[in-house]
Amino acid sequence: MQRRLFIRLVGGGTLAAAVPLTAGCSSALPDDAVAAWSGPTAADQADPRRWALAHAILAPNAHNLQSWLVDLAQPNTITLWIDKDRLLPHTDPPGRQVMISQGAFLELLVMALAERGQAADVALFPAGEPGAACTDLPAKPVARVTLRPGGARDPLFAHVLRRHTAKSDYDTTRPVAPDAIAALRTAAATAGVSFGSALDEQPVAAMRKLCWESAQVELLTPRTVMESIHVTRVGPSEINKHRDGISVNNPMARFAATVGLFDRTQPPAPGSEGYKQMMSRFEGHSRSAMAFVWLATERNTRADQIATGRAFVRLQLRASELRLGAHPMSQALQEYPEMAPHYETAHRLTLNRAAPRSTNEPTLQMFCRVGYPLQVPTPAPRRELGAIVRAA
Repeated sequence: MQRRLFIRLVGGGTLAAAVPLTAGCSSALPDDAVAAWSGPTAADQADPRRWALAHAILAPNAHNLQSWLVDLAQPNTITLWIDKDRLLPHTDPPGRQVMISQGAFLELLVMALAERGQAADVALFPAGEPGAACTDLPAKPVARVTLRPGGARDPLFAHVLRRHTAKSDYDTTRPVAPDAIAALRTAAATAGVSFGSALDEQPVAAMRKLCWESAQVELLTPRTVMESIHVTRVGPSEINKHRDGISVNNPMARFAATVGLFDRTQPPAPGSEGYKQMMSRFEGHSRSAMAFVWLATERNTRADQIATGRAFVRLQLRASELRLGAHPMSQALQEYPEMAPHYETAHRLTLNRAAPRSTNEPTLQMFCRVGYPLQVPTPAPRRELGAIVRAA
């Protein structure tokens, strides 16, 4: 019963008996958990590195794990590492999504430094590239960023504090204009990264189908769905404590958290009400896509993944300016055996070629649904800057 109740509430279900206890409860996230979206604190004003990092931590990232660590021990230098405790070995075995997250972080960091009159010389993998598995990534630094006077201010920086990923259904009565897609293409322009899009009915329908079918694979594969359940934070107390992962704060969930009715030891039971609601949410996201955009590279090196992350955050910043949602539908790009048929389909639909068999072949790196959200996007929790700084 407890497992069914947990998934029911995570999926937005109801529990009539709880209503008196949760009346008037807000689903808004705790203020402290989203305080980072207000910008740098007074303590971060003096050092331009900390000021810039306070913006970089707002970058989009896989599962909202915020897998960043920075070393500030050397003056005028920021060294970026990956946190070994914030990986996704089941849904992201090669660490490709985590590395893309590092690229998004670096792009916001460079943009923020420019706002403070600092140019950034970014040296990728100063100790050499890490290995091929996600567990290899923390062994070597991702980048060393050296500051010097200069830097060209970027108009997209104005949207950093209001860039949120729109994870709701989109308005199926409101088409996305070609001009909007062209604006995303311009914003995402990055050396080595190509941009593609689909607006016409037939390809969009095929991509909607791909999103829904690949989401079912992730949700029905025990080890991959559990990777999400393990980082689900329920209620204000958990959300404030962790400030990462997947936040659930609706009134019913808060009630269940209060009385301890959550079982996170196994996936939801097929056919249960919670299972149906979980599936319905992903199906709604898939079927309400009004267009798709994607980013690809000619090879799949770690540097290519970093470049993709830098292009993607720029795309999302422009989408925020246009009030568009650009939501990564990453399931089909996950590289584990059960997802292989959909990984293949994703490459054929977007790049018109087979999925890569090595890192030397063209690779689809990001695949996003686009549309106008039915709900205003809300900020995701962020940890305090001090949580990622190794040395000051």
